[in-house]
Amino acid sequence: MTSTTESIRELLLSRIRDVADYPKPGVVFKDITPLLADPVAFTALTDALAELCVRHGATKIVGLEARGFILAAPVAIRAGIGFVPVRKAGKLPGATLAQAYELEYGSAEIEIHAEDLVAEDRIMVIDDVLATGGTAEASLELIRRAGAQVAGVSVLMELGFLSGRARLEPGLRGAPLEALITV
Repeated sequence: MTSTTESIRELLLSRIRDVADYPKPGVVFKDITPLLADPVAFTALTDALAELCVRHGATKIVGLEARGFILAAPVAIRAGIGFVPVRKAGKLPGATLAQAYELEYGSAEIEIHAEDLVAEDRIMVIDDVLATGGTAEASLELIRRAGAQVAGVSVLMELGFLSGRARLEPGLRGAPLEALITV
C-alpha cells in the first residue's frame, strides 16, 4: 500500500465513529455520518471509489440501499458513468427484477429496474459496509439476470470477522472485491 493510499485510509478511518450497542446490545455500529460531513474525507472517498470504477472498466454503478446511494451517486458523477439504485422490494415503479436473499433471522428482497442495465454494461456495485454479504450477493445475481456483467464490488469498509468476502467470492466469478478499510 502506498503512503498516499495509507493516508487516505487513515483519514477515512478517523472519520468513522463506533456506536456501541446499536441497533441492539453487543453490536458496534460503524457510523459514517462524520465522514460524510467532512468535505475533505468525503471527497477522498469519492475519488478513491471513482478510481476503482475506472480501473475496472465499469460503465455503470449500482448503489445498494440506503447508504450505498449516498456513496455511489457522487462516484458515478466523478467517474462519468451512470448510477442505478438497487432498492428494497416495492420501492421502484414500473417493471423490475427482484431477488430474495436470506438474512440472519429471515429473508429480504431487493429490486432493480430491468431496463437500466444492458448486456454491454460492466457494473461496479458500491456500498458503505460489507458485513455478511447477503445484499451484495443478491445484487450480483440481479445484475446478471438483467444481462449485464459484474465489474466488481467496492466498499468503504469490510467487517472481516463476518465473512462476507467468502460468501461473495463465488458470485464474483473472478471480479474484484475492493475494500478501502478492513476491520
